[in-house]
Amino acid sequence: MAEEQGATETLTNGEDHLPQVALIAQYVKDLSFENPNAPAIYQAPEQPKIDVQFNIGSQPAGDDVYEVALKIEVSATMGDETAYAVELLYAGLFGIRNVPEEHMAPFLLAEAPRLLFPFARRIVSDVIRDGNFPSFLLEPIDFGALYMQQAAEAEQLATAQPVGEA
Repeated sequence: MAEEQGATETLTNGEDHLPQVALIAQYVKDLSFENPNAPAIYQAPEQPKIDVQFNIGSQPAGDDVYEVALKIEVSATMGDETAYAVELLYAGLFGIRNVPEEHMAPFLLAEAPRLLFPFARRIVSDVIRDGNFPSFLLEPIDFGALYMQQAAEAEQLATAQPVGEA
């Protein structure tokens, strides 16, 4: 009888109420590489001008499971010609339990992308190299600072809106 009571205490000792976060899976959701001006583009004398854009999104994927998607777009131009264009949508499934609501957005929009970024960065680099272009490695991104900046801008915008006016 004492053993059964001890087993019950083990299950209800409060550990199940601690915050828990786990990376369940990470995967390429969509990948595109375009080389529209080959083979002429390989004979261009100039170095390409590189433009990088990225976006972060998250959505619930089940009970206590969220999908975080990191979209990276890299385009290279030489004059008016496109050398290459890469679009990668790299995602991760995160299990999140017992995390206070005020900590969810910072995790989903700053910490989770930080965990996914090195893998997405490698994929973009490999695709560009495999397209026979010079190596290109994305610079590290401080997702935490970006999140804080966007949160501050959103707060400023919210306080600038007069209440009750439409």
